[in-house]
Amino acid sequence: MDKTETNSLGQFRNICIFGAGAIGGALAARLASSPMLKGAKITAIARGAHLKAIRDNGLHLHEPGKTEPLVAKFSATDNAGDLDPQDLVIVTLKGHQLTSASADIARLLKPEGRVVMIQNGIPWWYFHGDKASGLQGRQVEALDPDGQVWQRIGPERVIGGVIYQGAQMLEPGHIRLTSGGLLHLGEPSGTMSPELGAIADLLQASGWTIKTTDHIRDQIWLKFLGNAAFNPISALTRGRISEIMDGPAVDLVKQVMTEVHAVAERLGCHVRETVEEKMEHGRGLGNAKTSMLQDLEQGRPMEITPLTRAITLLGRMADVPTPANDILLSLISQLDESMAKARTAEA
Repeated sequence: MDKTETNSLGQFRNICIFGAGAIGGALAARLASSPMLKGAKITAIARGAHLKAIRDNGLHLHEPGKTEPLVAKFSATDNAGDLDPQDLVIVTLKGHQLTSASADIARLLKPEGRVVMIQNGIPWWYFHGDKASGLQGRQVEALDPDGQVWQRIGPERVIGGVIYQGAQMLEPGHIRLTSGGLLHLGEPSGTMSPELGAIADLLQASGWTIKTTDHIRDQIWLKFLGNAAFNPISALTRGRISEIMDGPAVDLVKQVMTEVHAVAERLGCHVRETVEEKMEHGRGLGNAKTSMLQDLEQGRPMEITPLTRAITLLGRMADVPTPANDILLSLISQLDESMAKARTAEA
């Protein structure tokens, strides 16, 4: 083990992946199997049948190009109170799940511990350390009701994460990755800190392609450009991305992306793809299902605020009209409300 590995392991001996679904489970499996982390304790927060399968048989990670799955053994629990304080917590929950989990995440962290937040859409900490927008330190109530996440976890602990990784839960204890994967990491302040470098080293050594950046918000908006359009439209139409791009909603995709691009630029971010380039990228995703459509089909609450409501709110802050996104928000909110009533009636 070279000097870099020794330093990284010495700093992060207790690592928790909070939310061991498809992405979180893959992170846990690779970290637990990494020779670089042999002396570290990897723990995942999971639940239900998936938790039982991990405990009984380990997590089976089916990776592209490999005939046999990686079988990883690591600790797993559904009770964060079971764990000792952690040096590093990697959170892969969706935005609307964070408030209820924030107290547990905060309790898990050592005073000097760091938390990597891997999330789609606009995160709760967005304006912390943001020197470009003129809104530094602003809290957005809809993204963090009553400021609970901000107060409990603290934005100064956060390292932002933007991931590109196709992943699917095949069955409890079995996860399939459908692409090589890329994870962008960055401090909200833009600082290229030693902690950022050490965390990047750990994840890179466990099999991920990692890019660190001093402009994490640029990466947030680049991915958001597609998510803001494809997620709500797919839920409303029940369409896969190829069906959306070949159907009448393609003009709405362009309108939504154009508005998102304008808001990002007004807030001081550089989105390196044009709307046209992002649409072509979308065509390349083929018959993929968005996360919002998957949630809808499985009867789960949809991730509306970070992926749809956020652009309408930030548009107002930036004085950029967002009429297409405003309409999408109204429609997807009504759909989510009707689904919630159906769940209540079934219960």
